[in-house]
Amino acid sequence: MVGIKPTDLPPTAAVKFFGAGTAACFADLVTFPLDTAKVRLQIQGESTAASGSAVVKYRGVFGTIATMVHTEGARSLYSGLVAGLQRQMSFASVRIGLYDSMKQFYNRGSENANIVTRLMAGCTTGAMAVAFAQPTDVVKVRFQAQVRQSDGLKRYNGTMDAYRTIARDEGVRGLWKGCMPNITRNAIVNCAELVTYDVIKELILKYDLMTGYMSIFYVNTFKYVIKTGP
Repeated sequence: MVGIKPTDLPPTAAVKFFGAGTAACFADLVTFPLDTAKVRLQIQGESTAASGSAVVKYRGVFGTIATMVHTEGARSLYSGLVAGLQRQMSFASVRIGLYDSMKQFYNRGSENANIVTRLMAGCTTGAMAVAFAQPTDVVKVRFQAQVRQSDGLKRYNGTMDAYRTIARDEGVRGLWKGCMPNITRNAIVNCAELVTYDVIKELILKYDLMTGYMSIFYVNTFKYVIKTGP
């Protein structure tokens, strides 16, 4: 295009798709132990009730991490990482990478999207991402919740084995367990996150409130504060 440098051209949908998934994978590598600790804390009441024991095994995020390292080894903090990376590459790619494309679709190709169009795009990509990536999420959580049995064996011996075992024992639908609550949650989260990011970024650029990486850092920080919840 005349007058536009190559660096000024907007990225294609494929670039956004791949970039979003790759960035999410790097983030997952850093935060995965915290996610594993979260899962162990969430299921602690259920496992305690099943065993009939009143002993609380995990206390707090860092207490959970320390207990897991002491009793199961440091590698246990990254149990399910492969499925987690598969989830991020499929989930974040759709959720974030297709947001602009979906916004243009609802707006019939126009660049000027109103708040309703943005909300619809956020809900759609959030729901699509969950429907597409739910099997990877199920396997990831199963690995994170899995504790080595007294005989030293584990139910799942690898990522592909987990997919096969769940499909064989629970049916293919077992890979989509919890899909509807997850779709509802992520449709709402995606609206809060991406639409907030979109609107604040637009205002910052319009009124020249910040420049460079500081504006990107601020908007992303505010976005994640808004979306954080149960």
